[in-house]
Amino acid sequence: MRRPYFPAKGDHPPPLRARVQRRVRFEEVDPLGIVWHGRYPSYFEDARVVLGERYGIGYDDFRANQVLAPIKKLHIDYVKPLRFGEEFSIEGVLHWAEAARLNFEFVIRDAREQVTTTGFSVQLLMDPSGEVFMVPPPFCQAFRERWRAGELR
Repeated sequence: MRRPYFPAKGDHPPPLRARVQRRVRFEEVDPLGIVWHGRYPSYFEDARVVLGERYGIGYDDFRANQVLAPIKKLHIDYVKPLRFGEEFSIEGVLHWAEAARLNFEFVIRDAREQVTTTGFSVQLLMDPSGEVFMVPPPFCQAFRERWRAGELR
C-alpha cells in the first residue's frame, strides 16, 4: 500500500473525481510495444480536463476569469507497463488545498482494474502578469465554497 500523495485532513471536503477511458495507440508505444514513459503526463492531462469540465474549473473557466494555472510539480510512479491496444482508465482526483493551488492525484488502471501508474501534479494559481496569488482568486473561492457546501458531487 502506498502512502497518499495528499493526506486528508478532518475538516476538508471529500476529493472530487473524474474518470476517462482510453486505449493505447500505436504512436504512444516504444519499440518494445509498451507505453513510452513520456506519454503519461498527457494521460494525466486527459483526466484533468474531464474533471475540470465536470466541476466548472476547466481551462476555459480559468481563461474567462484571467487565472493562470501552470504546473509547478509533476510526479509519476510507474507500477507496470501498458501495452499497445490495451484498454485503460485514468482517474483524476482533486484534493482540497487551503493555498491558492490545485492538488491533483492520478491513478491509471488496466482493463482488469489493476493499478499500472500513479502520480500527482501541483498547479499554482497566478494572475496574467505571472504573480502568484497568495489567496484563491474570487472565481476559485466561489468554486471552493460550492465544494465545501457539498454542491459538487
